[in-house]
Amino acid sequence: MPCVADWLNNPFSIVQGIFAQNVPNSDWEKKVTEYFKEKLKENNATNWVPSLNDVPVHYLKPNSLVKFRCMVQDMFDPEFYMGVYETVDPNTNARVLHFGKYRDVAECGPQQEIDLNSSQTVTSERQTFYCVPVPGESAWVKEAYISASQARVSPSTSYTPSRHKRSYEEDEDMDLHPSKQKEQHLGSGGDTHGCVEPKRLETEASAGHHLISPNCSPPLDLNFPLPGEKGPACLVKVYESWDSFKVNDVLEVYGILSVDPVLSIINNEERDSSALNPMESMDTAEEQRVHSPPASLVPRIHVILAQKLQHINPLLPACLNEEESKTFVSNFMSELSPVRAELLGFLTHALLGDSLAAEYLILHLISTVYARRDVLPLGKFTVNLSGCPRNNIFTEHIYRIIQQLVPASYRLQMTIENMNHSRFIPHKDYTANRLVSGVLQLASNTSLVVDETQLEQGQLDTKGVHNVTALGNLITWQKVDYDFNYHQMEFPCNINVLITSEGRSLLPIAKSTYNHS
Repeated sequence: MPCVADWLNNPFSIVQGIFAQNVPNSDWEKKVTEYFKEKLKENNATNWVPSLNDVPVHYLKPNSLVKFRCMVQDMFDPEFYMGVYETVDPNTNARVLHFGKYRDVAECGPQQEIDLNSSQTVTSERQTFYCVPVPGESAWVKEAYISASQARVSPSTSYTPSRHKRSYEEDEDMDLHPSKQKEQHLGSGGDTHGCVEPKRLETEASAGHHLISPNCSPPLDLNFPLPGEKGPACLVKVYESWDSFKVNDVLEVYGILSVDPVLSIINNEERDSSALNPMESMDTAEEQRVHSPPASLVPRIHVILAQKLQHINPLLPACLNEEESKTFVSNFMSELSPVRAELLGFLTHALLGDSLAAEYLILHLISTVYARRDVLPLGKFTVNLSGCPRNNIFTEHIYRIIQQLVPASYRLQMTIENMNHSRFIPHKDYTANRLVSGVLQLASNTSLVVDETQLEQGQLDTKGVHNVTALGNLITWQKVDYDFNYHQMEFPCNINVLITSEGRSLLPIAKSTYNHS
């Protein structure tokens, strides 16, 4: 009977067992999903699975089970792969069936070749999502998830922080003898000693810096919506029900981690061949670079299970509609009155004794778009705190308080420079065939604090006017019009907008505006 280490550290062995027992029956894929779904229900087993949000990639064993809490930033075109393929031994003519699902590269044993003309070959389709950590996720949310984690990992011997590059000789040798790479991966998981708990591990990728990948020019942009964001970006490969997900959805995915260096070799060769003969590939070099980045910088996750998250608050049940959740909420309701009174007192003190402004702020924080009637969003509650001092200290203080109260937030300093130079609206780059992110590409229920106290006299250029217009549409209609060059596409959103200003805000606001004195 498989133990925990099997389905966590070597999920391919589980998949292989189910595949071998059920082939050629196509039900084997459904049975794999059911197996892992049942395993994750046992005794908080989800906490045993290492998270890419908490643990650097080089601390994770390749081909192990991982999870990732993320937002869908972009969706690439569907891709075809060999779901089932057959290998043949030229010497003995022995034939073996393999599964290609959950793999980036079709594998075969020594002295075996893939029979591309086999009648047993099954071509399947999968969808690739480009996913990033939830933009603006609060520090206390990250800390809570890290504290709840019971995953124990050890640095992978096949990918360590001190080894970022291989020599050309190693690359060539790996290309000629791919079995060596497989041996390295198998060797990396043999030692279970020296396990460390992934509390505050180092080397997170920062959006503030472009990452330079081998043989890539210009440097790789991880395309995070917000400046200064940290965490990994991942290519999430979805095999089932991908139509139920859309851009900006927040997901939690469980799948098999792929960081095979062979991917970088293959992709570099494809880019070189397309550069020499553009007719050999329909994709441009830029598109190949963006869609197939080095796996060490942008790892792949082959999804076994994926769920859309209603929220990312670790203090609440994941699904608020289940019976357990209803019990939790009903128990909490009895404590709600004193908690609200304490919060009101705290916010009153923070707002310099203004209890009415504190009431408005509480209502703003709990507001949400619960329905839409035609184009009108119902439930939004934008608040403008006017009369704020021009110095940075007060508005920064308010924002820090909000960060402690909500799971995700961002402070947008509305200066002439930011308006004219920042990218607010996501737009389609047809050369790279990707959606380039913008500041307003945020997950649902994110709190956006717009600081107008820094606004001074100046001239808005065309980009600045478009950015201010986009902010106004977000506040009024709870939508952002993404720029697809030849047309604009409406993306509904649910963003709580709080405006701090010295006088009345220049942006369109709800009639609930309160002039703070």
